[in-house]
Amino acid sequence: MDEILQLREFIEAQRYQDALLLIGEMEEMAKDDKLNKMYSYCVILLLHLIKRHAEQRTTASWDASIENSLKAIARTNKRRNAGGYYLPRHEIDETLMEAFGEALTDAALEAFGGIYSPKKLLEKFDKELVLQEAKSMLINIMQDRN
Repeated sequence: MDEILQLREFIEAQRYQDALLLIGEMEEMAKDDKLNKMYSYCVILLLHLIKRHAEQRTTASWDASIENSLKAIARTNKRRNAGGYYLPRHEIDETLMEAFGEALTDAALEAFGGIYSPKKLLEKFDKELVLQEAKSMLINIMQDRN
């Protein structure tokens, strides 16, 4: 809100260059917010995929969390007016890799009743398979939303 008030002051004072710089900063803040939100949903997506692969089973709750995360990512990622995406396809791998460690730590607390450390849990499934499945799901849902 402070930025909006400052923007108003810049425009009223005819300081258009300062106003444009502030608009650029506001755009970056909005984009960062979207990317952070999608990162959080990627953690949830990966958490449940890790549990599914490690325990070799699934639950309705896990399936619902996976589906809700995918829908939230697709909804957040779509640039409504400008078109395109905040998180382009070529950056999905990087975001999933960044989210994986946090998801693994969370999954270790939940999978198998929390008896395994993250390192030991990692031995129970194929990390690359989980990441590939998550990427495929994300790409599919983004295509479905077009």
